Amino acid sequence: MANTQTDPGVIPGPTSRAFDMLGGTPLIWRMASLALFFAIWEIAGRTNFNWAFPTFLETMAALWEMLANGSMFSAYGRTLEPLVIGLVISLGIGVSAGVLMGLRRDVEWITLPVFITMQAAPMAALIPLITFVYGIGLTSKVLAVCMLAMPVIAINSYKAVRNVPPSLVDMSQSFMGSRRQQVFKIILPAASPMMFAGIRLGVAEGFSGVVLAELLITPTGIGDLITFNRSVAKFAHMYAAIFSIVAFAVIAVSLLHRVETSLFRPEKRGA
Repeated sequence: MANTQTDPGVIPGPTSRAFDMLGGTPLIWRMASLALFFAIWEIAGRTNFNWAFPTFLETMAALWEMLANGSMFSAYGRTLEPLVIGLVISLGIGVSAGVLMGLRRDVEWITLPVFITMQAAPMAALIPLITFVYGIGLTSKVLAVCMLAMPVIAINSYKAVRNVPPSLVDMSQSFMGSRRQQVFKIILPAASPMMFAGIRLGVAEGFSGVVLAELLITPTGIGDLITFNRSVAKFAHMYAAIFSIVAFAVIAVSLLHRVETSLFRPEKRGA
């Protein structure tokens, strides 16, 4: 019978390492996909089907201009303030509430419907209510981030704790482990991968919330760049600001996904 095991003496080459690091997708294919998208964007812009749609090169030139004069960095500095505050609050309350819902049925009955309602509610319809109560300052933007990020983090944390294999808890009980030891040495470590996935999704939702708040509540930060450049018909700069939002979100979520993969791969947890 032929030996199907991998030779431990074979050192993987650069192509195979890039393939494994990107979750099974070679880097060259991702780069080719981006190049194709940008080429289609450039061609569509040159066809002049819409006078307000710039080409890819014009958008990149506008992006470089805003980076060079510092307006892009200044805008993101104002955007990151409510984003960071909202995410810290969402992480603290969301993870704590999710763990408690997973551990206690009474907390689940009281709290879970609130988070489900928050996740299902349309954010754009609630922003006028937020501004009516809290005004157009920093508090409203932080609340917008929390209302989008916190339900995702809380519900994923709840599901992570609830889906811990019962055999692990039974094993702890058979060794006379206390409830505190069960929670901190069995349940939370076993639930950590899914909880971190919820945190990653919550960060993405929080970024969507802060941009939506800046567009609908008061134009500040990156939302101000979009609104101002649209009002003065500098559409290349407007698209450049939108492109930067997408790029920032993709990079942030990809980095969190890389951290999640490195921390919670089954072979590393087993080691």
